[in-house]
Amino acid sequence: MLDPDIAYQALTSRDTRFDGVFFVGVTSTGIYCRPVCPVKAPMQKNCLFFSSAEAAEKARFRPCLRCRPELAPGNAPVDQPHRVAEQLIQRIEEGMLEEREGLEAIAAEFGLSLRQLRRIVQHELGVSPLELKQTRRMLLAKQLLTETQLPVTEVAYASGFNSLRRFNDVFQARYRMTPSALRRDDTGTKRAQPGDRVTLRLAYRPPYDWAAMLWFLQTHLMKEVEAVEDGCWRRTVALGRCRGWVSVSHLPQKNALQVTLSTSLTPVLPLLLRRLRDLFDLDAQPQRIAACLAQDPLLAPSLIAHPGLRVPGAFDAFELGVRAIIGQQVTVKAATTVSSRFAAAFGEPCETPFADLTRYTAHPERIAGLTVDDVAPMGIVSAARSRAILAFAAACASGDLRLSAAQPPDEVIKKLVSLPGIGPWTAHYIAMRALRWPDAFPKEDIAIRNNLGGMSSKEAEARSQSWRPWRSYAVMHIWESLAVAKVKKKA
Repeated sequence: MLDPDIAYQALTSRDTRFDGVFFVGVTSTGIYCRPVCPVKAPMQKNCLFFSSAEAAEKARFRPCLRCRPELAPGNAPVDQPHRVAEQLIQRIEEGMLEEREGLEAIAAEFGLSLRQLRRIVQHELGVSPLELKQTRRMLLAKQLLTETQLPVTEVAYASGFNSLRRFNDVFQARYRMTPSALRRDDTGTKRAQPGDRVTLRLAYRPPYDWAAMLWFLQTHLMKEVEAVEDGCWRRTVALGRCRGWVSVSHLPQKNALQVTLSTSLTPVLPLLLRRLRDLFDLDAQPQRIAACLAQDPLLAPSLIAHPGLRVPGAFDAFELGVRAIIGQQVTVKAATTVSSRFAAAFGEPCETPFADLTRYTAHPERIAGLTVDDVAPMGIVSAARSRAILAFAAACASGDLRLSAAQPPDEVIKKLVSLPGIGPWTAHYIAMRALRWPDAFPKEDIAIRNNLGGMSSKEAEARSQSWRPWRSYAVMHIWESLAVAKVKKKA
């Protein structure tokens, strides 16, 4: 990451995923910063890049007083306010934060007192934890009132409020109107009440290659759990105690995806929407990524043919990890077949309005309790691969392995590789999709090496350096455009 051109691309992207990965020293000021520093980006000729704060200080740079490099992710927990704030936001979106108890749990996780946690959130975000929670919940409530037909009572609970009275009081105080007044249309009539489903939108930065995304998901889906039909992706959903289904289609004229879900999932709506944003890579900055990759003549034609190509994430990180292990040294088609058998054997049966969605995916606790003899009949003939799946499940179930984008990718990759039967290819593939790491590069991937002209993994790694820090997106273009031409139905 210390190549000046690569690091400068990451610096100017302002992507928080690079925070703590490197530091920039500005020669004109003698100060070094994190890549997320709010000050105007310096000219590249004035930048020196370092892999650690210690290296920057050894070169006689002073730490920035605004971004405070000592607080970058990857240092001691007490010095990670940015990660603390991000974790707090994630917990709110997951609907897991309930006043003092939730705050105390997060504080304990980072070795902080409740008072320290409040001070960090105030410093990082300019609001108290309670104000942060209310703002997040009110924005979601406003979207539900505007885009869906849910009754106001259900909107209140879906956006995280424990009582309708509290919701009405906060809404009136914030927006100076009642929820019902906001919902009324131009004719002054109330909207019809819903049946068994809710529909809303998730926006993205255009362009977006929906056909490529759908093709990838279709060729990697787990039957009975997922389905792709008529330009629409669907799957069953089991989050906490909530069970249901979700369907996603494209609204190109709105630069958004249309999400339809069963009303049974409204109690976990924030978590569901967060997972969908990650799965469909809706927070990507396609123009900035394309500007970097287009400098390589090898990728330039693909960038023209597939503008807005995204990196498919993971709706369920554990599910993806199991599939990645199953996919070692076999074709995509074979891995899809075996993973579908795996879901059919160990997933929970269910009923949905769709004939092809009949099972929920298996959770790590379920798989961790299996034996090699249980797993082998699914078509996993290698005992080593079966043991790898069981070890991976045990690590996830115990909490020793956390597949979260909030975790430093290098640390997660090291933990993955330390597990039996998981090598660099599997670890980088999981980092690319489950951790949403934009610079992952599974150089051992046979398709990548073949599509690059039969390179060795070492040669592929060297060839990839000009694509940093967006190698995950380069991988998608290599898979999409440099392989044998595919016939796809455009959605």
